[in-house]
This record gives sequence, C-alpha cells and structure tokens, in this order.
Amino acid sequence: MRAILPATLRAGKRSRVTESGRCGFMRLEEPLVIPIFRALCFATLAAAAPALASESAQPSITVTGAGQVSAAPDMAQVSAGVVSESARAADAVKATSAAMQKVLAALDAAGIEKKYVQTNRFDVSPVYADGVSRAGGRPSIVGYRATNQVQVEVHGVDKVGAVLDALVGAGANELGGISFGVAEPAPLLDDARRKAIADARRKAELYAREAGVALGRVLDIDETGGGPVPVAYGRMMAESVAAPVAPGQLDLSASVTVTFAIAP
Repeated sequence: MRAILPATLRAGKRSRVTESGRCGFMRLEEPLVIPIFRALCFATLAAAAPALASESAQPSITVTGAGQVSAAPDMAQVSAGVVSESARAADAVKATSAAMQKVLAALDAAGIEKKYVQTNRFDVSPVYADGVSRAGGRPSIVGYRATNQVQVEVHGVDKVGAVLDALVGAGANELGGISFGVAEPAPLLDDARRKAIADARRKAELYAREAGVALGRVLDIDETGGGPVPVAYGRMMAESVAAPVAPGQLDLSASVTVTFAIAP
C-alpha cells in the first residue's frame, strides 16, 4: 500500500514513517515545523499589535509650565586681585605675591574664613612695546605683568561694602566683579517647581475645555530648565569702587514640560 502525500510534503528532508508494519523513507519538500512556527509568530504579533497601537496612539495634550519666585540675596561672590609689572618676570611675580599676602591678611581681619577664599587666576604675561622692533617686524618685550586673583565668598550682603574697602585698602588694584546669590536655593526652587506644575495643569485644562475633551492622568513630566539667576556687576578697577552696594532681588525659576492623557 502506497501512501499519497500532498505536494507540499514531497521531496526535501527525509522523515521516517511506519506503514503496515514495514519501515520506509519518504522525501518531504518542506519541514512541517517551519510553517507551524511562522503561524504562531504571526498570531502572537497580531494579538499584541492592538495593545501597542492603542498605547502609542493614545490622545494627549503636552504643555510647558513656568514658575518663578524672588528672594533677597544673602551672599555675594567678589573677585579681586593684584597686578604688578616689572622688567623681569621674577620681580613681577615677587611684587604680586607680596601684595596678595596683604590682601589675604585684610580678608582674614575682615572675618572672612579661609575656606571662602580661593585663587582663581594666576598668570605671567609679557608686556610689549607700542611700536615694532626693527628686526623681524615684531613688537619687542619691555617687561612682564603678573596677575594673582582670588574669589571671595561673602555671607551676609551687609558685609560686602566693608570687604571691598578692605580689599582696596590692602592693595587690590583690580576687581573682577560682584555677583549676588542665595546660599540655600533648594527650598525656593521647590516653590518655583510647584508653580510650574500648577501653570502646566492650568494650560492643559484650558486646552481640554476649549477642545471639548476631559483631561486624564499625567503621562510624562520633564524639567526643562530653571535655577537661580545671579545678580551680577561687571568688572571694575579698584579706584572706581563705591562702598555702598545694592544687591537687589534674585529670581529663581523652574520650567517643566508635562504630557496629560485625554480621558476616554
């Protein structure tokens, strides 16, 4: 008795079968496992596709909210330094170092702790003549300039004027500028973040109401910027310093991008 197989099962891999007590071989054109596996994959993807599509295509509203709070600064950063010139680089460095020792002593006497004083610049550069030399057409070096600058953190803006006076009196002949800030900005920034979230929700509710839909849950929150905005005064020479200093107000801001679902 001969077994009659469909065309798709002829020729290919050999599969062992038993017929009427006898053993023989049949040639199969394509293994049965592959079509079955493919069918299972297609069925799984077809079942998962509606869930994935509904998640990615969920209607939503995305808005950006901003919040800002203002506070009086309670600290300042002052950059001050000493600049000396001499015919020899070593002499310029020596003069600058001696003058800076006096500046540091004055800061100590003004009650500024050493941990709040940090060197932020030290360099030596050549000083060139105004004209050009006859050989090579390049300006000739007539001396050297040494600069030593420190950054001072002053806690209590009422002390800034006295610190400036102490710096100038001790020999600081260059001020890099003054910036005011808040020593502990975190609580103020949290207030700004709360305002930013409230602003985002207000906008989303407005859009939803005007569009005739209901606002759903929050899908995503992304903080996009913000922080303290320092009040800064530019660079000035020591002789232009006026001891009375107005710190003004410091603005701290937060910005968030929020995505809300539209309720079904």
